[in-house]
Amino acid sequence: MVPVNEQPLDRPPRIWKTDSRSPDLETITQAASLLNAGGIVIYPTETFYGLGGVPSLESAVERICMAKGREERKPLPLIASNVGCVLQAVADWPTVAARLAEAFWPGPLTLVLHAVSEIPYRVHGGTGKIAVRVSSHPVARALAEATGGMVISTSANFSGESPVQDADQISPALLSLVDGMLIAGKTGSQWGYLPTTIVDVCSPRPRLVRAGCLPWKAIEAYLV
Repeated sequence: MVPVNEQPLDRPPRIWKTDSRSPDLETITQAASLLNAGGIVIYPTETFYGLGGVPSLESAVERICMAKGREERKPLPLIASNVGCVLQAVADWPTVAARLAEAFWPGPLTLVLHAVSEIPYRVHGGTGKIAVRVSSHPVARALAEATGGMVISTSANFSGESPVQDADQISPALLSLVDGMLIAGKTGSQWGYLPTTIVDVCSPRPRLVRAGCLPWKAIEAYLV
C-alpha cells in the first residue's frame, strides 16, 4: 500500500539491466547521474534489492523515508565503495572495526560506527551513528563509487513488508515512487534469504545488533 504522504510519480521509472558480475559502465553512470540529481533508485546488493539515494542530499533521504513509510528515528543503512569512504564518514575507527573490515569486507557485514557531524539527521535517525558496509555486489559498489563513495541501502520494500531478492517481486506501488531501477538478476544466492549481520562497534565490547548471513561465531574470532 502506498504511504498516504507519498504519491506515485507522473512519469515511469527508468529501467536498466546489467550484468551482476561486470556492470556496464554507461548504465552505472546514468543511474548515478539520476541519484546525484536527487533521485532515488532501486538496485541489487549481495543480500536483497535495495532502495538508494545520495545520503548527503536531504531531499533524497526524505523521499526514501516517505516512500517506505519509515520511522523518522530509524537510521538508514549505507553502502560505501571502499574503506576510505567509510573513514571520511565516521568520527572514529576502532581497532576492532579495522579487523572486522579486513576480514569481511567487501561482504554482508554492516558495522555501526559514530558518524561525523555532517551526516544528515534522517540518515542516523538522531542516534549519531551510521550503519555501513562495503558491499560485495559489483553493481552496488560501482553505484556507490559513481555517486561520490556512498549510497543509502535500505531494503526495497514498504516498512513492515519482506525484502525481495528478485526485481520481479518489487511492489508496483513502490516502483511508482522511484526514479529508476537497476536489474541484475536474483540476489542473495550465496547467503540464502538472510540479511546482512549488523555489529555495533561503538563501545569497547562489540554488540550483535542483528543476526544475519554471517554467523556470530565467525565474527567473534576477530573480537579477541
